[in-house]
Amino acid sequence: MKSRDSLVRLKRFQAEEKRRRVAQIEAMIAEFSRMASDLDREIAAEEQKSGITDSAHFAYSTYARAARGRRDNLSQSAGELRQQLDEARAAHEEALEEVTRAQSLEGRDKVGELLPEASREMDGLRARPLDMGPIGI
Repeated sequence: MKSRDSLVRLKRFQAEEKRRRVAQIEAMIAEFSRMASDLDREIAAEEQKSGITDSAHFAYSTYARAARGRRDNLSQSAGELRQQLDEARAAHEEALEEVTRAQSLEGRDKVGELLPEASREMDGLRARPLDMGPIGI
């Protein structure tokens, strides 16, 4: 019986770890998106200050060019994290299913423990005569 309880606790712990991983990836994606938005604003401000918006122009701001590179890297990393997020969500769903299976096994064991006791009680009831009392018609 203790092994079933341990199994359920283990499965719950694993599911919680996978849920934390999903939350962590979601937070990283949000942070990367926020950083990319900040860089977009900085690029726009730098382009407006210099008056050159064409990144191929020889006088284009070095800072704006570097910020574009960082923004592109952040966007690419966020895309890769979205793939990892899909995988992490699938792993979390699978872990939740395993918890459900482990709990159903535990429930089945508890029912199995209760059945012999209920059977003994039923045998005791069958052995006693029923007291119907006076029948009034």
